[in-house]
Amino acid sequence: MKEIKKDILLRVSVVYFGILIFGMAIIGKAVYISSTEGKELLEKARKQEMRFFPVDAIRGNICAEDGTLLATSIPIFDVRMDISSDLITDDLFKTQVDSLANRLTKLFKDKKASDYKNLLWEGRRNGDRYLMIHRNVTYPELRLMRKFPILRLGTYKGGMIVIPQFQRELPFKDLARRTIGYENSEAAQKVYVGLEGSFSKDLQGTGGKRLMRRVGNAAWMPVDIENEVEPQNGDDIITTLDINLQDLAESALRKELISDSADHGCVIVMEVSTGFIKGIINLGKNPKGGYEELFNYAIAESSEPGSTFKLASFLVGLEDGKITMDEPVNLGNGIMNYHGRTMTDAHKLTGTLLAHQVFEKSSNVGTSKLIYNAYADEPQKYIDGLYRMSINLRQNLQIAGEGLPYIKNTKSKWWSAVSLPWMAIGYEVAITPLQTLTLYNAVANNGVMVKPIFVKEIRKHGQVIQTFHPVVINPHICSPATIEKAHLLLEGVVERGTGTALKNPLYKVAGKTGTAQVAMNNKGYGQETKNIKYKGSFVGYFPADHPKYSIIVVINNPSKGKFYGGAVAAPVFKEIADRIFATLHDINYPPPQDTTGHLFPLANAGIQKDLEDAYAWLNFKIKPLNPTTQWSVPVSNNSSVMLLPSKHYQGTMPDVTGMGVNDAVFLLEQMGLKVRLNGRGKVVRQSLSPGRMYLKGSIVLLDLAIGKG
Repeated sequence: MKEIKKDILLRVSVVYFGILIFGMAIIGKAVYISSTEGKELLEKARKQEMRFFPVDAIRGNICAEDGTLLATSIPIFDVRMDISSDLITDDLFKTQVDSLANRLTKLFKDKKASDYKNLLWEGRRNGDRYLMIHRNVTYPELRLMRKFPILRLGTYKGGMIVIPQFQRELPFKDLARRTIGYENSEAAQKVYVGLEGSFSKDLQGTGGKRLMRRVGNAAWMPVDIENEVEPQNGDDIITTLDINLQDLAESALRKELISDSADHGCVIVMEVSTGFIKGIINLGKNPKGGYEELFNYAIAESSEPGSTFKLASFLVGLEDGKITMDEPVNLGNGIMNYHGRTMTDAHKLTGTLLAHQVFEKSSNVGTSKLIYNAYADEPQKYIDGLYRMSINLRQNLQIAGEGLPYIKNTKSKWWSAVSLPWMAIGYEVAITPLQTLTLYNAVANNGVMVKPIFVKEIRKHGQVIQTFHPVVINPHICSPATIEKAHLLLEGVVERGTGTALKNPLYKVAGKTGTAQVAMNNKGYGQETKNIKYKGSFVGYFPADHPKYSIIVVINNPSKGKFYGGAVAAPVFKEIADRIFATLHDINYPPPQDTTGHLFPLANAGIQKDLEDAYAWLNFKIKPLNPTTQWSVPVSNNSSVMLLPSKHYQGTMPDVTGMGVNDAVFLLEQMGLKVRLNGRGKVVRQSLSPGRMYLKGSIVLLDLAIGKG
């Protein structure tokens, strides 16, 4: 028995001493950790509990030339709730949770009140310190939420947690969307295209830091501390775009694309002297059959231009003295064979034409014969002439994605015996619509080639910090004498050639039509399949005697039977040019002329129907430029009165200068504006500038004066 007790006592002692040693080891380890590793472990714990998170700066605005917003960052918010906060008592929660659920339902209309109530109760039971109430809350909605039961007590007592974010918005939706740019949602990382991408460093600003505290496995809640780093917002980009011109150009292009059932098209409007891009439109057919900004065809689609390239060929030949304006060219039967490859004239031209008529009538055979006869023995001289005009170079635009021009030379492995005649008429070369327009703009600018400019200023807090001035690419693409001949050629196209649809008595247009067959990859141009695709274009400038703007219009693959540039592209050019010309205040309208033994009576701008009735009563011939226009300016040519549409864009301030007081007051009050008059007679000045956005109820001061006649 004693032996058993002894054995038990021994075992108990062993266990006791084992536990004592283990306990002492734990105490020793704790002392060691506290004295040696304590600071390091506490820092790790703090980092796991508290962490700085990056805070994005507010992205800068992109504006039109007059400051109108084209892209801006709209604040939106995620609203969460520390629903288990000790400051929200059980009595407060129980008495107001129903009311809070009802208010949330009425505001967002996305859930039943019972669903919101269950969400709040479940979060309370689970001890949720970061319960998501609603995402993408607008600022007006947030202001209402701050007055809701419980939440109105604030961040601490009411548990309301507001997480600000910013959403990029385009106020004019798809207008110039591909040029303005947007975030590419298909990219793995945040990537911007268009001007958003090219000027991203300026727009994005400098990010800040916000301290957050862990409140769950994956949830973090912001902590208000003084050492938070505030972000520095991005700079604003002021573009060269005219939003009203952009709108009218898009409308004209869209209408023509629908009429022709075309695949896609583009328009570019450039200011001749500066290279400022005033409008750029790209529309492609979407799967639903509508048209939207899918791709920046204007700057990226490098393809065979067709007949618009003939200007480059004539410039080289004229400059080298290889072509004269009155040189006769025998077209024969309108068919020419070059080393086994046949070239024909689309317009079935035959017989003999002078060189300037070849250009005006856009003869493929005539142009190719002029260039081939001049350069067959030295084709590189022709290529050198093209390179001399810088059309083989990229323009290093302010926007990414510029297509690479392709003007091959005689050393290229793709050079063949038929390259020279086909290049002469715009095949076996490739340039973008913007590169083509830049060449024509240089001719309008008396030989000075300027770089296309999309952005003219960068501003910080309203102050200009960088200005982009016009850049000269080539100061002399050719001699003044050649430029003068080019002016005559381009004016002749509209006066007597393929562009007569643009001829009008008010202002002169100079330009060139273009029609190109579109190559179908390795299938050629589709002749054998009878599925030929065409590209119709018109590029030129106006007023021809004092160029202000140059425009290119390209319509790809029209499928309603018409495809010539003069038929599909010229009407778009005309509509845009007419509207722009109506706004050019520094262009003098021709004075009334006596064609019947009596002077045409002068009239102020006014309602077109009233003007038509008045002139008809006086037995004068009337020609409305646009029969559907409501407001017109009367001018005269040699035989009749022309009614020119008066500038008035929907949603913008109209130009009422020159109008009679009754018409001006009627128009402005009809638009919701309040009119104040100063003086007597017709309107000579208005306080709100034409073309600007206006607010209903705004006051407009009109200065009146009695004119002569």
